[in-house]
Amino acid sequence: MADTTARRDGPSPLSRYAERFAAATRASGGALRLAELPFLAQVDVRLDPKGPASDAVGPALGFPLPLEPNTLARGGEFAALWLGPDEWLVIGPAGTRTHLEARLREAVGDRHAAVVDVSAQRTTLLVGGARAAELLAHGCSLDLHPRSFGAGRCAQTTLARAQVVLARAEAGPGFRVLVRSSFAGYLAEWLLDAASEYTWNSPDSNRT
Repeated sequence: MADTTARRDGPSPLSRYAERFAAATRASGGALRLAELPFLAQVDVRLDPKGPASDAVGPALGFPLPLEPNTLARGGEFAALWLGPDEWLVIGPAGTRTHLEARLREAVGDRHAAVVDVSAQRTTLLVGGARAAELLAHGCSLDLHPRSFGAGRCAQTTLARAQVVLARAEAGPGFRVLVRSSFAGYLAEWLLDAASEYTWNSPDSNRT
């Protein structure tokens, strides 16, 4: 069942940037794609990876939680990002947060685990296109070359001094950037400014 509460509190953190993201994307001639992926379901899961709760969560998601540091696992409409030895961020499509949290809570039952809906904490930015890694490298110290940060990789890091969760997108040379809602506007401005290097005749390329 879709969760209609996801949009109840008004626009997404970056809704006012939609037109500027679209303009920068067009002006880049395909080199970049910038967009917000709003209202994604995000549930924080903490448990012992060797305990019974971990065994229960896998079947509920349709895939086991990733145990290798800085990796993610996907199955169906959900993904689980490794955040620490006993912590994961499970992400689902917009409108599924209530269902996802309930599904995970039911799976762990009374086992020792914590399942918390954190969907309101962050919004997600899609940074795609052939120059995506080059753009992010202006503000991120990670080696984002596919050999080092390819499919199935994620990391908690800083981008332009903002704390983010960075994940390689499912397909193509793009990334998902999860940033706290309170820093989303700042990061959007930084991305648009950095993107002006790759755009022509866009509003942001001429900003002073």
